[in-house]
Amino acid sequence: MTTPATPLGDAAIMLRRNFRHTVRNPTSVFNAVLFPIVIMLMFVYLLGGAFDVGEKYVDYATPGMILLAICYGLSATSTAVNSDMTKGIINRFKVMDVSRGALLNGYVATTVVTNLIAVAAVVATALLLGFRSPAGPLDWLGVLGLVLLTALATGWLTVALGLAAKTPEGAGMATVPLIMLPFFSSAIVPAEKMGPGVRQFAEYQPFTPIIETLRGLLAGAPSAGDAITAVAWCAGIALVGYGWALASFRKRA
Repeated sequence: MTTPATPLGDAAIMLRRNFRHTVRNPTSVFNAVLFPIVIMLMFVYLLGGAFDVGEKYVDYATPGMILLAICYGLSATSTAVNSDMTKGIINRFKVMDVSRGALLNGYVATTVVTNLIAVAAVVATALLLGFRSPAGPLDWLGVLGLVLLTALATGWLTVALGLAAKTPEGAGMATVPLIMLPFFSSAIVPAEKMGPGVRQFAEYQPFTPIIETLRGLLAGAPSAGDAITAVAWCAGIALVGYGWALASFRKRA
């Protein structure tokens, strides 16, 4: 007698499947985990001395690098979702005794797990480069919570982009704006040091309040205003991504 399928159990199976596929793809591993470390080394060692940020540059840059670590793994998720869709794998799962919600939840869960590994690698690298934080246990818990919330929000949006794209290549390209957006935020330099137009864009785009909240938490002095804005942006992105992904899944699968 077979055990009835459950959404949680099916999601765990999909997570294991998707994570194995990610680990077996060297390009995905490099983009998701190693490339953010390369970017951190490049900015701290090669360019950090050129930026006047009022503090040790590695301390300033680490929150932005955490967000970059989240964004650089998104392309693999979008491509994997679209590849499974265009090859008919998702349709095969649909005719099996597999929870429909588990298919999408598995992709998002894989993105979150991959992001956590990448963020841990970036923080470890930052510590080796001299990063020191006065943050207490509650501040670090807040950092973890915001990282999870951001990974969840961008994960749903990425799954939606993968389902909406026509080809795996198009799905990968669709995530480029998300990957580039941190560079037009306060991740690298303070927004007030940017030129007109770019400065306003950096101040009001979604990733800047997330970075500033992480920066405040790691400094042990979080801003309630930044935190509320960051959570609101994450919630909005997650809702849009979830609704879009669900609609595309029902239409195409």
